[in-house]
Amino acid sequence: MVRSTAEDVDGYLAEVPEERKDALGRLRQLCGAELEGFDEVMAYGMPAYGRGGTAEIAFASQKQYISLYLMRSDVREAFEERLAGQDMGKGCLRFRRPASIDFDDLVRDLLRATAAAPPGQLC
Repeated sequence: MVRSTAEDVDGYLAEVPEERKDALGRLRQLCGAELEGFDEVMAYGMPAYGRGGTAEIAFASQKQYISLYLMRSDVREAFEERLAGQDMGKGCLRFRRPASIDFDDLVRDLLRATAAAPPGQLC
C-alpha cells in the first residue's frame, strides 16, 4: 500500500486489502487495550500511538507484509531474544502473512512493555 492519505484510522482500515482487514483491526484493538493514555493518530500515512505528541508504536499494511513499528529502542533491546527469529527491520517487525502474527503473546507483550516504559528512548 502506498502511503495512505486517510484522515483517521477508520479511513485507513477501510482502504487496506480485504485479506488484511481482520489482522489490522486486531492490532488496532490491542493497541487501544494495552496503550492506555496513548493517543491514536495518523502519522506518516499509518496508524500510530503516542503520548506527549511522540509516536511510540505504529502499524501499516505494506505491499508484501504488515509492519509493526517499535519506535522505542529500549523495548526492542529488552525483547532482543524474543525478536531474534522474527523478520525485523531497523525499527519494525514484519509479518508476511496475517496468520503469522502472534497477537496473544509477542505483540501484547511488546505493547505492554511500551506502555510501562517512561516516555523517551525512541530510535
